[in-house]
Amino acid sequence: MIVPSPNKDRISALVGPACFVVAGGLAVATAIVAALAIERRSTEDILTALEADGIQWVDVSANGLQVFLDGTAPDEALRFRAQTGASAIVDSDRVINRLDVAALGTAAPPRFSLDMLRNGDGIQLIGLIPGPEGDEAFAVAETIADIAGSADVVNMVEMADLEAPENWDEALAYGLRALAALPRSKVTVLANRVEVEAVGETREERAEFIARLQQNQPAGVEIVLDISAPRPVITPFSLRFVRDDSGARFETCTADTQAAHDQIVAAGQAAGTTGNTPCTIGLGVPSPSWGNAVATSLEALTELGNGSVTLSDADVTLIAAQGTSQELFDTVVGELDADLPAVFSLQAILPEPELEAAAAGPARFTATFDQAQGVRLRGRLPGGAIGQSVQAFAAATFGAGTTDIATREVADLPQGWSIRVMAGLTALSQLEDGVLTIEPDTLRLSGRTGDSELISALTRQIAEDLGPGAIFDMNVAYDEALDPVASQPTPQECEARIRDIQDETKITFDPGSTEINRAAGEVLDEIAEILPDCMHVSMEIGGHTDAQGGETMNLNLSQSRANAVLNGLLARGVLVSNLAAQGYGESQPIADNETEDGREQNRRIEFRLLADAEVAGLAADVDDQPRTRAGILAEGAIADWPFELRPLPRPEPPIDDE
Repeated sequence: MIVPSPNKDRISALVGPACFVVAGGLAVATAIVAALAIERRSTEDILTALEADGIQWVDVSANGLQVFLDGTAPDEALRFRAQTGASAIVDSDRVINRLDVAALGTAAPPRFSLDMLRNGDGIQLIGLIPGPEGDEAFAVAETIADIAGSADVVNMVEMADLEAPENWDEALAYGLRALAALPRSKVTVLANRVEVEAVGETREERAEFIARLQQNQPAGVEIVLDISAPRPVITPFSLRFVRDDSGARFETCTADTQAAHDQIVAAGQAAGTTGNTPCTIGLGVPSPSWGNAVATSLEALTELGNGSVTLSDADVTLIAAQGTSQELFDTVVGELDADLPAVFSLQAILPEPELEAAAAGPARFTATFDQAQGVRLRGRLPGGAIGQSVQAFAAATFGAGTTDIATREVADLPQGWSIRVMAGLTALSQLEDGVLTIEPDTLRLSGRTGDSELISALTRQIAEDLGPGAIFDMNVAYDEALDPVASQPTPQECEARIRDIQDETKITFDPGSTEINRAAGEVLDEIAEILPDCMHVSMEIGGHTDAQGGETMNLNLSQSRANAVLNGLLARGVLVSNLAAQGYGESQPIADNETEDGREQNRRIEFRLLADAEVAGLAADVDDQPRTRAGILAEGAIADWPFELRPLPRPEPPIDDE
């Protein structure tokens, strides 16, 4: 019999508890190590994510499963962004946000502006624009580079990493469009205002610039246009004012300054004119006192009653109405001669009484003209070589085949008769239709024209041809229906007419085809009848597809179909220099591509004003990227630029000594 040792029993009793103690210690140590690993991993992951987002001012610490964010955020938005970034890494319940927000400064936000000056030497830029140096700078750089071409660009633009004011992007986009359209211009872009100053080569170009810039003006942005044209050189510098039984009117009016213009218009109103008075401001005035001379002459004519006054350079011719009192005539002429500025000379004419004038005989010459039927000459002409030269002049002016001459040769016609006839025929040939009458005491011209400026030009021409003392009567009316510019439809009307046709029948293509089928051809026939009246309007033929198929395939298909429409119009005899074909693929849907009806609407050809189409094209990104602020300004990307926008020191404002 073996008896157990008392010591061995005691050891066995201690082994069990010791194992539990050791196991517990190991479990605690493992938990501590795991907790430390979780804390370190959470801290590192959050710091990495925040730094990648440009946030480097946050201190991240952990205590167990809790993560603490400490530091000072520049603003409330960045504080929230830091918390959101940390919550994306660990559970938001574990994030303890202890961030402070820096106190807001009292300084007012900067005044953003961009001045762009363009001339023959290149483009100069100066100003302060909002946004980080990146997308905004790239977009402006791209657009300016396209505008400048090979010309130099001087950049003095500073950028502020601040949020853009409301409407800034739209104002900037419009300003860049204006700069592209105006070769000699200064464009100033402000948050809610764009100021455009430019010079056109001619008055017609000035009108074209204004018409283009008045289209597609952004909402909420004030547009100020100051478009001028060089003042014309007027030779002779002339003005003619008539008062008769039909009223008072300027037959031609010129002024050298805006002040003289206003003075002359006011004098005309005092003499009896009503409504708008067109008065050309130009160069070539014989004296700075032109406005005073005109006003004084009109006062004298008003005192006489009826008659006319003509100023040709420094010569003033006052013709009283037949039957005017000799005493009144002498008084008015004497006062006018004394009041006129020194450089001006006066010739005054009081027509003979009607009985004495009749003694000269019933001499008369008439010419009746119509653009479609030609001219018919009747009445008296001098005999011999002089009369033959007048007839040859008429045939050369109106065309031998459309000149009907049945005149009588008379030897004793008044002096200067042939000169008056040829001057009148020259003026008559420029009308749409009219009648010329030559009598011993006057030249009368009546008719219609579609040129609003021709009446004034003809008056100056006749006054120059006949001399300052000649008596003539102009009764030429402007008919807007004859004006090829005024009668043109507006760009919006052209677009609406084409849209009305397509609302009834769309231009469609066979599946996968780019050929014009019969149905599409009938639509093009109708559109081809409209486009000749819209040659002055730049339009885009936009091709669009649905979303079925690959993007590249759809883009190519839409471009081919737009080209097919353009070629179809050309085949129908339409001049297409004002049209451009552009494929957009599936990038501009107008309906849901998930339904057959929506896909049918998206498969379309659209005619749009080119300015509208350009704006729409800028908004479409073929890579299906979200539209950015830079996307308003430019489309696509170019790797190398001749310049770049970068922050530069902003010049100090001038010190006001006052």
